[in-house]
Amino acid sequence: MADHKRINLALQGGGAHGAFTWGVLDQFLEDRRLKIDAISGTSAGAMNAVVLASGMEAGGEEGARESLDAFWHEVSERSRFSPIHRSVFDVLMGQWSLDNSPSYLLFDLMSRFASPYEFNPLNINPLREVVDEIVDFERVHKCSDLSLFISATNVYTGKIRVFEEDEVTLDAVMASACLPQIFQAVEIEGEPYWDGGYMGNPPLYPLFYNTETPDVLLVQINPIERRQLPKTAREIANRLNEITFNSTLMRELRAIDFVTRLIEDGKLSRQDYMKVHMHRISAIELMPLQASSKMNAEWAFLNDLKELGRRTAKDWLDANFDSIGERSTIDLRSEFE
Repeated sequence: MADHKRINLALQGGGAHGAFTWGVLDQFLEDRRLKIDAISGTSAGAMNAVVLASGMEAGGEEGARESLDAFWHEVSERSRFSPIHRSVFDVLMGQWSLDNSPSYLLFDLMSRFASPYEFNPLNINPLREVVDEIVDFERVHKCSDLSLFISATNVYTGKIRVFEEDEVTLDAVMASACLPQIFQAVEIEGEPYWDGGYMGNPPLYPLFYNTETPDVLLVQINPIERRQLPKTAREIANRLNEITFNSTLMRELRAIDFVTRLIEDGKLSRQDYMKVHMHRISAIELMPLQASSKMNAEWAFLNDLKELGRRTAKDWLDANFDSIGERSTIDLRSEFE
């Protein structure tokens, strides 16, 4: 594979929509034109990252693909025992939303008026069992093919913590995906943590501070822009979550653009500062999906998302492979103008 190119991946979180990222990774692993140096992941992105690393150490690219398949299949299998399912109306209309599901509406209402310490005192989280079953963290720590950076938000300080190398444990992954309305905070070394998306979805800085690879590919599954005014209480809450979970990402992209301009203007030395090449695969087809579909783990839905991710990744790679290592394929300046 003499013609492969090196790249870092930044994987956003987004519940079941993370199956889109599964498809992107599956296509890259099958294609083999890219050598993944490092992955920064949050929430579902963190889960995809550790599953890939565990499988990679066990059996290379094919081992990683098999582990990702096994993980998402098990996620779907466990969801069959959940009381939250699509309504008959949504099934008949071919909608993946849970907005009309009585059980989802009840759960949504409970999460607004009761904390997980009250309605889930035993702190039951089926995803923890799935990750523990699929991921061999000793293999993750031994995986020399790529570096991992998993983010979580410290509840006490409000600051981001990035777990790396031997710090990437089951608790770290679950902290990265700990939505405080649903799960109790994950305690690590005496400090409580919530979902990493609040302070970095995902963080980009570990990728260019800790590696020598200038190319960063963002797999984005949470839209930054929506040209529709939210009017219902649920729509407003969902849009606020999207804005909150993208805010730190936007600040980092602005910083990258600022440093890039200084380098191009000769005000910063290329020897002292890395010129980052930013790329993005965006799941724009997911935008019409309601936020509630992030909790829908039906196998047919996850497979649809995977195939969408594979197609999108293939199209992106065919169109942009020559640019990797040479230039950004995102016009960051236009993002903020």
